[in-house]
Amino acid sequence: MSNEFEKDVQSKRNDFLDGAVGFVASFGFFATILILAVVIEAIA
Repeated sequence: MSNEFEKDVQSKRNDFLDGAVGFVASFGFFATILILAVVIEAIA
């Protein structure tokens, strides 16, 4: 029995692109927090 959702796919985009965008966004978020922490530590 095949998955019924695989027959009618809403999004035809590449999953790899979505994964890459999500990874870059989360990485940028944590990198920003790290940079802020380093700057605050340097000022203090």
